[in-house]
Amino acid sequence: MTHYEGDLRPAEGARFAIIASRWNPRITDALVAGARKAFAEHGVAEDAVDVIRVPGAWEIPAVAARVAAAGGHAALVALGCVIRGDTRHFEQVADNCAEGLMQVSLEFGLPVANGVLAVDDVVDAERRAGGSHGNKGEECALVAIEMSDLVEKLP
Repeated sequence: MTHYEGDLRPAEGARFAIIASRWNPRITDALVAGARKAFAEHGVAEDAVDVIRVPGAWEIPAVAARVAAAGGHAALVALGCVIRGDTRHFEQVADNCAEGLMQVSLEFGLPVANGVLAVDDVVDAERRAGGSHGNKGEECALVAIEMSDLVEKLP
């Protein structure tokens, strides 16, 4: 039986893209910083990481599809923060963003790490953007590196 597993070693010349929402900037800026730090710590040159900022989480999948269609990236990292409010808007944005990101991944055969937080309140977001629950931006960058390596190993 063959065993396949990705490593946290980016391929030579691999490029990555971070597509991040500007909405809730205190949170999203911390997520982006965490992702950039993780890429750097794992040997990805700063100029091999493209950061694309969009207005909100709703816009991330469309830009992810455009970046994926252009080729040239080993994986994408999607970062944002959707905080529950008093309307169904929270569910619509969070759920459809996640579904759109999965569609991009499947359509283009490209790893897309979903770091779009869907949280009940700002305190919960802070916990996931460098607080007690770590930094989801950092975690997504590690997923992007590992999955890009795994995809290259698969037949």
